[in-house]
Amino acid sequence: MTFMREKSADAFRNIGEMAEALGVRTHILRYWEEQFPMLRPLTRAGGRRLYRPDDVALLHTIHRLLYEEGYTVKGARRFLTEGGAQDAQPKAPAPAPAAPAPTQSSISAFDFGALQAVRDRLASALAAA
Repeated sequence: MTFMREKSADAFRNIGEMAEALGVRTHILRYWEEQFPMLRPLTRAGGRRLYRPDDVALLHTIHRLLYEEGYTVKGARRFLTEGGAQDAQPKAPAPAPAAPAPTQSSISAFDFGALQAVRDRLASALAAA
């Protein structure tokens, strides 16, 4: 029986270790390498990827932006390229302002004609597809 020791923080990680740490599949990390130009792991013989500590931190930031903060890939890429990486510490989400409860007058004043027009346009677009 073998026991795996915990790697030091300065150790390089392979793609399998990073995928497991982030809870994603390996193909997701390969996709991120295509989409985020600042993510460039070392590549060894046979195309094996080794992630340096800076790459590991960047992967955690990308994961947080996409999965916790709800960024799109394009938005996360823009955030990181425009200097958001220095600002990459997790932030508590701001509480959403409470929407006022609809009143009977606001419900009856709603333009159902506009809603029906949108529905008809969607139906015709779906029929044409």
